Amino acid sequence: MDDRARALDAAHRSATAFLGTLDERPVWPRASLDEMLDVFGGALPEEGADPAAVVEELARGADAGLAGIPGPRFFGFVIGGTLPAALAADWLVSAWDQNSGSAMLTPATVALERVAGQWMLDLFGLPATASVGFVTGGQVANFTCLAAARNAVLARAGWDLADLGLHGAPAIRLVVGADRHGSIDRAVRFLGIGRSEIVVVDADEEGRMRPDALERTLEHGEGPLIVCLQAGEVHTGAFDDFAALIPIAHRNAAWVHVDGAFGLWAAASPALRHLTEGMAQADSWATDAHKTLNVPYDCGMAIVRDPADSIAAFRTGGDYLVYTGLDPWDVTPELSRRARGVPAWAALRSLGRTGVAALVDRLRANALAMAEGLDAIDGVEVVAEVPYTQVMFRMGSDEATRALGAAILAEGTAVVTGAEWRGRAALRCSMSSWATQPSDVERTLAAIRALAAA
Repeated sequence: MDDRARALDAAHRSATAFLGTLDERPVWPRASLDEMLDVFGGALPEEGADPAAVVEELARGADAGLAGIPGPRFFGFVIGGTLPAALAADWLVSAWDQNSGSAMLTPATVALERVAGQWMLDLFGLPATASVGFVTGGQVANFTCLAAARNAVLARAGWDLADLGLHGAPAIRLVVGADRHGSIDRAVRFLGIGRSEIVVVDADEEGRMRPDALERTLEHGEGPLIVCLQAGEVHTGAFDDFAALIPIAHRNAAWVHVDGAFGLWAAASPALRHLTEGMAQADSWATDAHKTLNVPYDCGMAIVRDPADSIAAFRTGGDYLVYTGLDPWDVTPELSRRARGVPAWAALRSLGRTGVAALVDRLRANALAMAEGLDAIDGVEVVAEVPYTQVMFRMGSDEATRALGAAILAEGTAVVTGAEWRGRAALRCSMSSWATQPSDVERTLAAIRALAAA
């Protein structure tokens, strides 16, 4: 074999070996960043090395610093696993090495992404004519949608942002819920909107924006307006009442954006679709495929109702660029990028409509089982309802809660991550992986039961 074939063979063997350990290896990394720097650091060698040997060295050295994210008991943050078809498709994406910003240059990968986007719009019940831009994740999806929103609401106010810039532009009112995700604040900071300019609307005990509070907020003030709602609060999993909130916002000429990093996928389940009722009336939506759909990192989607708004915000110049209608670089900030939407196509094709619904329903069922089991453990309290895939729990004090969280990570059976809810420490379990079975829930509960009693 030549160097490339031998390196790929080494990678295949190492990857297969890693995946084969997921059921038994500690789910949290066993090595720290400093230890990993010691493994891989030092001066750059004067001489190169055999490519296959480099791959073997890489895999061997990294092992202790890897989390079991693709496995069945990683419940931290909101991170999915990787479906088999999506993982294999991602290997092809790297082998093909297609610069997928241009439909003229890379028609195969652009077609795959476009079809994947159309399938998602269908599953979500969103307008079939919307633009779908594949970006790194929910953070950049929110940024991309809100950049289109900023451009559009200023244009409605008679301000050409591309020509005039932000200096002297009408002030934008950015209205958010009290329990929004931090990626919204970060996205608008990138867009020139500061913390003092954000208008916060009260939320209920589950983190849902209150329609009456939004109504009162929008009674006062004028000028370009953007209202941000969410599908799936990151702690409780709660969904804003879109059917009530979006009409209020639209009566006030607002652009409505929905942050649905993992929650948009509820619309794909007939049993859970009611959570997203009214969501399709918004103007933009952000979501991830590397969460609920279980494709490899990274794969977020920025969805904008009117593609003309995406084009106005992102279409670039350059006499060497060839346009073919709506190109990927027309709907995101990127020009050059990998074909990150191809694994999403593979995941959707491997599951089909009923498989996507079954996946979402299984995640919810696992969450309910975890919540029921946690509630039965002495000293453990499940904090909120479980409408979707998030389970939040705590002990009697903040100190005990944090200690339990640290003990769970050290013990290694599973990963849950810390949070704070209504001023108190909590632990959050996110059911996001296709690989999680009822036995994994029971195994995790047994570990937590023993640690809570210790």
